[in-house]
Amino acid sequence: MTETTSKRSDAITKGPAKAPARAMLRGAGFTDEQMAQPMVAVVNTWSTVTPCNMHLADLAEPIRQGLRENGATPVDFNTIVVSDGITMGGEGMRASLISREIIADSIELAVKGHSLDAAIILVGCDKTIPAAAMALARLDIPGLVFYGGTIMPGQLDGRDLSIQDVFEAVGAHAKGDMSDAELDKVERAACPGAGACGGQFTANTMAMALAMMGISPMGSGDPPATDAAKRVEAARCGRLAAKLAKEGTSARTFLTPASIRNAATAVVASGGSTNAVLHLPAIAAEAGFAFPIETFDELSRSVPVITDLKPGGRFLARDLYAAGGVPLFGKRLADAGMLEDTPTVTGDSLFDELARAEETPGQQVVKSPADPVKATGGLSILYGDMAPEGAVLKTAGYGAASFEGPAKVFEGEEACFAAVNANQIHAGDVVIIRYEGPSGGPGMREMLAVTAALAGQGLAGEVALITDGRFSGASHGFVIGHCSPEAAKDGPIALVETGDIIRIDTDARRIDADIDWDARRAAHTPRPPNSLGGVFDKYARLVSSAAYGATTIPPVTE
Repeated sequence: MTETTSKRSDAITKGPAKAPARAMLRGAGFTDEQMAQPMVAVVNTWSTVTPCNMHLADLAEPIRQGLRENGATPVDFNTIVVSDGITMGGEGMRASLISREIIADSIELAVKGHSLDAAIILVGCDKTIPAAAMALARLDIPGLVFYGGTIMPGQLDGRDLSIQDVFEAVGAHAKGDMSDAELDKVERAACPGAGACGGQFTANTMAMALAMMGISPMGSGDPPATDAAKRVEAARCGRLAAKLAKEGTSARTFLTPASIRNAATAVVASGGSTNAVLHLPAIAAEAGFAFPIETFDELSRSVPVITDLKPGGRFLARDLYAAGGVPLFGKRLADAGMLEDTPTVTGDSLFDELARAEETPGQQVVKSPADPVKATGGLSILYGDMAPEGAVLKTAGYGAASFEGPAKVFEGEEACFAAVNANQIHAGDVVIIRYEGPSGGPGMREMLAVTAALAGQGLAGEVALITDGRFSGASHGFVIGHCSPEAAKDGPIALVETGDIIRIDTDARRIDADIDWDARRAAHTPRPPNSLGGVFDKYARLVSSAAYGATTIPPVTE
């Protein structure tokens, strides 16, 4: 951008008619020089409610310094965060996925409303990450996403802990295998400070995905939240955002079908969170193209799991960073021909970035496609009688190809959690939790409390769980989410009754049941909407199927 090149912020800073706007900016401390430079939104999801985001206010200062060093003017805004870990298992979890849309909307309004030239978005907890990419895709302005990093492991009796261990301890406590005092010790030790949940759960999955799609600088998300390298990366991201603003290189340069396919490949190969099956199609839709969920299934047939990361594996995100980080992981995939070279916000191509990867000798976290942790990828898309639009099975860390058993049907998460805690779920059961979909919930709650309690009772993989809700990235076992159409939209899942025999065939990619579907539908009485008022009802009216990303913009189908 030259001295004579127009910029978006000229709409509020140039010409006699803009004197009132300039007066307001002067009152906020902006100088003539600052108003003449590209004005870059520093959008922060900082909050003291969760360790995932509590440190982001501190990381904003080196970002501002980086912007100023490269001749841009930072303009600070904040938006919301809803903590998945804190809301899990309760009514508050209904707000989590809804917050993704609110965050994207608020970024759009603040940036477009003030005619800013670019944006750098600081993220931490799960929904803030895809929301940031969605906002940049929608606005199609220069910008990037900076991830605040993983939490360090907690320590108890010489072993590493994450929040996953706390949820599973609840299940062990309910079974009688853990005392009150032992549960209290796990709770107090698991989260030692700032940073997002420590396994390849949703936050770290999506941070990896954004690096692979080029909208986050490669390597910037890898250092843990409390590592000194994090502030160095923050300053680098500020300089890069200023460069993008001056060049006018907008987000859709990087958010393309090829780059989002790279991101999906990374999700599959890392055994990542099923939430990516919602978030990547949503980002694509905001960029103006469809990203069918079938892509995850296609990739899972040919892309192996090459990281040994929790929840299904042994290691945490801190260990991945120590091993060589996302660059090493990506290089293994690129060397095997599983990625496409695409542009990134650093100015270098993806392959150029990955070529700089450095492997720590003796590391055990990242393997290779030739010698994988698991021969096929971590996610499968199932169809069949129960899921005409699709459902998502997380396969990483669990190898069974089929499951058959009697249904135990629950109208919502709380009823199922109570049954688990009462030891009413047994090996061989197919647990069905319905009316938890995007519209029916509303909000498509995560079922980590249920899956972790089952794991704590030794039942992970011994029971199957099917829901029109979703699962946390920390969930593991034979878990199938996003069953679409959802029960509230009269999907087949609404017609299943306790005792029905359910057959899950992962090789055939089907979920079927021995049911006279026509007779059941004829006798079915639709359940009234679960009206919670306010934004919840608004979301329930607008949201699309989980098969299209559960967006509140019209679904993009081609």
